[in-house]
Amino acid sequence: MSPFEVIKSARLTEKGSILTEKFNRYILVVDRRANKIQIRKAVEELFKVKVTEVRTMRVHGKRRRRNTPQEGKSPDWKKAIVTLKQGDQIILT
Repeated sequence: MSPFEVIKSARLTEKGSILTEKFNRYILVVDRRANKIQIRKAVEELFKVKVTEVRTMRVHGKRRRRNTPQEGKSPDWKKAIVTLKQGDQIILT
């Protein structure tokens, strides 16, 4: 997989901002089939930073219903929390 296929987007949330300020960690939405090694290589190649740790988790989609008797579901996705070396940063704009 290419780095652009592995990393789909960055997740900008209030909790993610706190993690970035205190611990130099970034939350990314990644491909569900990607493993930690692929995520590490993709981040280092795309952003030119040094990754010290990668944590991943699978997030299950929620059941949804909007004024209909039938039920839908939001898609499952995979989250990666990437810790960078002290002094490195990713500019997310």
